[in-house]
Amino acid sequence: MSSRFDGKVALVSGGGVGIGFATAKQLIAEGATVFVTSRTVEQLRAAEAALGPKLIGVRADAGSKEDIEALIEQITSTTGKLDILFANAAAASYQTLGEITEEALDRQLGVNIKGLIFLVQAALPLMVDGGSIIMTSSLAAQQGVPAASVYAATKAAMRSFARTWALELADRKIRVNVVTSGPIASEGFKSGEMDDSFKAFIDDAVRRSPARRIGEPFEMANTVTFLASDAASFINGADIPVDGGLGQI
Repeated sequence: MSSRFDGKVALVSGGGVGIGFATAKQLIAEGATVFVTSRTVEQLRAAEAALGPKLIGVRADAGSKEDIEALIEQITSTTGKLDILFANAAAASYQTLGEITEEALDRQLGVNIKGLIFLVQAALPLMVDGGSIIMTSSLAAQQGVPAASVYAATKAAMRSFARTWALELADRKIRVNVVTSGPIASEGFKSGEMDDSFKAFIDDAVRRSPARRIGEPFEMANTVTFLASDAASFINGADIPVDGGLGQI
């Protein structure tokens, strides 16, 4: 395994399982020290046991400004810098129009937009010049997905954030990119509160996809780690699909 991330420090939000865990695993295998957040302490302890001392688990709610600030304080006191920020934590609630609750709306906006903004803002003083920020979006932001209108809208916002922040951070040479996920067989995807119409949409998506399958977390991690590396030094403000071709047909 290469050591392209030797001496690098990364933060992966929502990294206890699935895409976040797979990305943390790859970053650590290539030399990085990785802070991982989750709301679930058991997930963090399991991740630490699996990946060893270079993974530092921090319990944090991605929608809580106070938790985010405490997280950044811990990183400051431990490593004093960040090279890579992978904003992967998300909240999803599948409700059709007419059934959307205030609680579900607030949670998704709070984590996927408010929490994302506060995380990036809080991390910026620690980010090294030339660092990389990567955000997980979803194919739902580009295609109509039954019962996912709020979630899709929050993910679509990331595309705008990447364009604007890439310009705002240009003087510091901090790159900002989005990775758009198709259906991925992560724990979060499997445990989503999906109604029958959404399940039918996924089944149809697999049938239509050139890949004819759901993706695996490591396939997202491959793209994220590429974008975090110097090999992607001229990729900025972009939206990279990891969707088996589903969004391209």
